[in-house]
Amino acid sequence: MVTNASIHPVTEGRVAANGVDFAYLECGEGPLALCLHGFPDTARSWRHLLPALAGAGFRAVAPWMRGYAPTQVPSDGHYQTGALATDACRLHEALGGDKDAVIVGHDWGAFATYGAAALEPERWRKVVTMAVPPAVALMGGMLSPAQLKRSWYIWFFQMAGLPEMIVPGNDFEVIAQLWADWSPGHDGAEDVANVAAALGTPKNLAAALGYYRAMFDASGHDPALASAQAATQVPTPQPTLYLHGADDGCLGVEMVTDMVMAGLPAEGSRYEIVPGVGHFLQVEQPDVVNALIVDFLTS
Repeated sequence: MVTNASIHPVTEGRVAANGVDFAYLECGEGPLALCLHGFPDTARSWRHLLPALAGAGFRAVAPWMRGYAPTQVPSDGHYQTGALATDACRLHEALGGDKDAVIVGHDWGAFATYGAAALEPERWRKVVTMAVPPAVALMGGMLSPAQLKRSWYIWFFQMAGLPEMIVPGNDFEVIAQLWADWSPGHDGAEDVANVAAALGTPKNLAAALGYYRAMFDASGHDPALASAQAATQVPTPQPTLYLHGADDGCLGVEMVTDMVMAGLPAEGSRYEIVPGVGHFLQVEQPDVVNALIVDFLTS
């Protein structure tokens, strides 16, 4: 059987954007489809979606996010969501994107996507986000007792020095446990190995932890990114598809209420709960998730 991957091979490249040297995976030709990963993850979790997007007529590009090897650890040390959103906009520019470009984000990539879509809306025709709902829905559910229990790792990552010691231990056992908890029943060994490679040096691990520390410590924020930071809290102005796994062990499905639509006001927007999958839905049920994304982006 001929597959999209055999027709549309995935290649690797590098590009400078927003002062960072980004490594990326690329597949296909056409309008840009920028795919942004989260934690603990890498660009390689888009390995199923990239050929599907290429088959639908897109140039699909998935960068390793700032600080995740082989992308450069940024010299500015900024990991606030405004920096991630600005990265996405500058990647659009550096990769030759136009008004027909689309953007797809999962987890931290979803934060970046919401921000990029609102910050420079003329760059993006449609938007897809997964596993992290819009801010208006997210804030309402983060402080429930059940969600606080799931979010233990966020508080752990605020500690100075201890996560740097523990996370790499026993071949990144903490990362393997997060994958097991967040996507119950899924064998995440391939992706855990990819994460270990991306965060295998102290500086790369510190960068990934920096995303979480920037949530609560604004001392490392760049004042010049104030507008970009604010954009991450703004409803997306483009038609947006939001996907959430029914068995997500990171952010419970109870967070996906009609409040999600308050963050997705554009005509044609919708959300869908995908049955039988957890947090990393793009690798758990790629055929189902790819079909939902491609249909939305091409309809």
